[in-house]
Amino acid sequence: MIDKRKVRLMSRAAIYEKRYGEEDIRITGYYQKDYASLNTWITLIWITAGFLLVAGLLFLAGGEELLEGITFVKLLLLAAIALAAYLALMIIYGIGAGSFYRKKHIQAKQRMKKYIRDLSRLQRMNLKKEKHRS
Repeated sequence: MIDKRKVRLMSRAAIYEKRYGEEDIRITGYYQKDYASLNTWITLIWITAGFLLVAGLLFLAGGEELLEGITFVKLLLLAAIALAAYLALMIIYGIGAGSFYRKKHIQAKQRMKKYIRDLSRLQRMNLKKEKHRS
C-alpha cells in the first residue's frame, strides 16, 4: 500500500533538489559571514570596473569640452566630485550587497535544514517498514 506521507516527502525532496539543491549546497558550504563578505567584495570589484568604464566613456564623449578651459582648481573639483560619487556608490552597494547575501545565506540554510529533516523522516519511515517486515 502506498504511504501518502512518504510520497509527499519524496516529492518535496525531489522538487527541492531540482530547484535549489546545487546552489544551496554551494552557499551553505561557507559560513554566513564568509559568504556575505566574499560576494560583497566581488560586487564592489564589479562596481569599480563599471564606474571606471562609465567614467572613461563620459570622458571620451565630452572630455574635450570639459578640458578646454580647465584650471588646476577646476581639475581638483572635478576629481573630488568623481571621488565622492565613487565612494557614495561603493557605500550604497556595499551595504546593499552585504544585506542581500546574508539574507540569501539564511534562506539557503533554512531550505537545507527542511530538506535534511525530510530525508531523515523518510529514512525513519523506511527503517520502520523494514522492521515491520522482519
